[in-house]
Amino acid sequence: MLDEIDRRILEILAEDARILLKDLAQQVQLSSPSVSERLRRLEERGVIRSFTIDIDPRALGYVFQAIVRIRPLPGKLHIVEKLLREIPELVECDKVTGDDCFVARLHLRSMEQLDQILDRVAEQAETSTSVVKGQPVKRRLPPLV
Repeated sequence: MLDEIDRRILEILAEDARILLKDLAQQVQLSSPSVSERLRRLEERGVIRSFTIDIDPRALGYVFQAIVRIRPLPGKLHIVEKLLREIPELVECDKVTGDDCFVARLHLRSMEQLDQILDRVAEQAETSTSVVKGQPVKRRLPPLV
C-alpha cells in the first residue's frame, strides 16, 4: 500500500513529471536521498511505470479525435488486433467485453484520414464511430487511497 508521502509524491509527479528531485523533496518535506529511495521503490513495485510528457495533439495538426468500437468478423480477432497495432493514429485501444471486442481512440488530421483508416479495418471488422466533441474529464490518476 501507499503511505501519505508516496501518495503526495505521485500527485506531484502527475502534475509535473519533470520536477527537480530537490523541489519534490522540499514539497514532501523529506531529504532528496529519501525521496530518491521512495521513487526507486515505487518503480520496483510497478507503481510508477515511466516518466513521460503530455503532448497536445492539436499542436501537431491532429484537429479531432474519434472513438471507434470494433467487432472483428468471425475468425479475424487476431488479424484485427495486429492491424490495430499498426495504425499510428490509434493512440489507445482497450480489449473489452460485450458486443464489441475493441474500443479505440484515434487522433486525426481530417475526416478523410478517418475514412481511410476505417476502410482498412472494415475489411476485417464491423465498426461504430463517434467523433469526440470535448473531454470533460481528462486522463487522471485513480484515487490513491
